[in-house]
Amino acid sequence: MAVFLGVPLIIYLGLVIYPFIQAVHYSFTNWRGFEPISQADYVWFDNYIYLFNDPKFMQALGNNILLAIFLPLITIILALVLAIVITMGGPSHGNVRGIKGAGFYRVVSFFPYVIPGIVIGFMWRLLLDPSAGFVNGILTAIGLEQFENFAWLGDARTAMPVSMFVIIWGFVGFYMLLFIAAIKAVPAEIYEAVRIDGAGRFVTAVRVTVPLIRDNIQTAYIYMGIMAMDAFIYMSALNPRGGPQFTTLVMSQELFNTAFGGNNLWGRASAMGVVLAGVTLAFAAVVFLVNRLTGGKDTVKY
Repeated sequence: MAVFLGVPLIIYLGLVIYPFIQAVHYSFTNWRGFEPISQADYVWFDNYIYLFNDPKFMQALGNNILLAIFLPLITIILALVLAIVITMGGPSHGNVRGIKGAGFYRVVSFFPYVIPGIVIGFMWRLLLDPSAGFVNGILTAIGLEQFENFAWLGDARTAMPVSMFVIIWGFVGFYMLLFIAAIKAVPAEIYEAVRIDGAGRFVTAVRVTVPLIRDNIQTAYIYMGIMAMDAFIYMSALNPRGGPQFTTLVMSQELFNTAFGGNNLWGRASAMGVVLAGVTLAFAAVVFLVNRLTGGKDTVKY
């Protein structure tokens, strides 16, 4: 028991907790990364004061919060609706069954997730190219001339929504499969009882299925929120410089640019990492709190 529990714990402490403690330590210094940390001077909270007075970093923080609000919400709702349709969208009489061709839809919807995020970002960047992109070509071909040479990623009005769409497109199939597995784990007797009582598919989905897989939804929401707090790969591939007026810049991008962009301000970049970790933990805590306050599985009613 000590081996099975102790070894993973030691690895976790050495590869996760200790580096984070180091990052907190570095965030109080003006370390530039390429000299011994002993030569760095302590600036204490100056890095944090600078960050919260830096318009660019605050813009990145706001963008991360925006992603954390909308990405998990939209992705989870779409994935949940698709999972319910595939598993429970069949005939309204008899046993609860999915729609025809459910296996095919499961396989196809999973394709985007197996593609690396950097490939997805570059692929959609080419599809959205203003002059030679497939998207503008289709829109102009059907008569929407206003989209000729339209820069989807270069316009402040559309850069962030389009970036969100790309990320959602890449993840919705994966979470749909997670919810399908969770729904199939619900005992069939529950659905049979609901059908006998005369509940329709919509009522069954909303008042029975969703509460019973609520823990799975909570876990998926947290994981998607953590991804939204990072989003480095997608945003860097779609808009390496942060988009027009930094509308798609995220904290992880600014952290990378601060550490490796030429100034080598590793102490300040460490402070950004600490802020990013704090915001991520706060997001997870809010999700747990909301789930606890709303009752979890105790809300099953029909």
